[in-house]
Amino acid sequence: MSAALQSLMPRFVEAPPARSAFGGIASFLAIGASGALGFLALTNVMMALPTGLDNWVVNSLCYGAFIVPIYLLHRRFSFQSDAPHRQALPRYLAVQASALLLATLFGYLLYHSLTMSTPLASSLVIVLTSGVNYLVLRGWAFARGQIGALVPA
Repeated sequence: MSAALQSLMPRFVEAPPARSAFGGIASFLAIGASGALGFLALTNVMMALPTGLDNWVVNSLCYGAFIVPIYLLHRRFSFQSDAPHRQALPRYLAVQASALLLATLFGYLLYHSLTMSTPLASSLVIVLTSGVNYLVLRGWAFARGQIGALVPA
């Protein structure tokens, strides 16, 4: 085949091996745990400052601060997603918006209604939202299309 014709053909590289379900969950938990520790630290520091905001509002703002960094880590390591950012990022943001609403609701109930301590309430917010997030992220936000043995480069 001529070089001109060959230059019009897409290049293919081998697809990376599929990650085991355990590896994805382990990465999700490790990244989530790191994010959770950062969230707990930031929440405790911010709630100790005289911001004038209710604790449930500070909790929600701190949660929101971790959305983009955790997206990038999960996309790369937890789900090894090949979904383009233009697809995955809006879906991820939709999932996180839902999670932020849940975290706000849980935070309001735990801080305001049940008057729990900051570390306990923040921990419960994380646990309650994480399980739902994993399932929706895996099944929708980072879902891969049908990929054969070869992927265009």
